[in-house]
Amino acid sequence: MQQSEATTGQMYNRIPVLRAERSMSRQDLAKALDVSYQTIGYLERGDFNPSLDLAFRISEFFQLPVEAIFSRKPFKPMSNALYPTGGE
Repeated sequence: MQQSEATTGQMYNRIPVLRAERSMSRQDLAKALDVSYQTIGYLERGDFNPSLDLAFRISEFFQLPVEAIFSRKPFKPMSNALYPTGGE
């Protein structure tokens, strides 16, 4: 039996996209959140799930709801929402 994403604990995030939109390096974000830049890298790669405290600090920093940054399911590409295809 294959484990579902909910049971494996896999967390997806948009941190790299949010950093890029703001022209921030991992070091810049790490300094703002008072964590190491390695922590930001681990989060971005999905190697580490944030604590609840860190998830809320990231949410507050980007001024977005937690669910806009983190998800238990893969995010659909933003281009799908901006440029939907269908009924061609």
